[in-house]
Amino acid sequence: MDDKFMLLAIEEAKKGIERGDGGPFGAVIVKDGQILGQGHNQVLKNNDPTCHGEIMAIHAACKKVGSFDLSGAEIYTTGYPCPMCLGAILWANIGVVYYGCNVDDTEKIGFRDSAFYERSKDENKAKFIHELKREECLKLYAEYAGIKDKKNY
Repeated sequence: MDDKFMLLAIEEAKKGIERGDGGPFGAVIVKDGQILGQGHNQVLKNNDPTCHGEIMAIHAACKKVGSFDLSGAEIYTTGYPCPMCLGAILWANIGVVYYGCNVDDTEKIGFRDSAFYERSKDENKAKFIHELKREECLKLYAEYAGIKDKKNY
């Protein structure tokens, strides 16, 4: 853990705020003391709800290292990662997350992360998640698995 990387995440967030790109969210990804990528929220700039600070930093880091695998890296982010960002962090194999503000802090300034946590609970999923055409999709998966095995990836 290094405070200087959190300070860089804060500076990244400030840059986004000053430009009007989005909310106060910045992130820096570090491995072995070296910055792999950094980013800030660009939801407003890009009219894209997936352009969170953590996602933008992951894009930059993956591009820099030429891989989707960021094993051994850490992420410093100004806010506790939302479910989407936490999922991306896990998919990228980032091992440690350092965050500044918590979910309650984020909600107090108008963001609704807790609603996403609530909606993802098992008793609420049935209201908006529905299985459809599973057999056809299983065939697609089997096709992919066969290709994947042949290409060794």
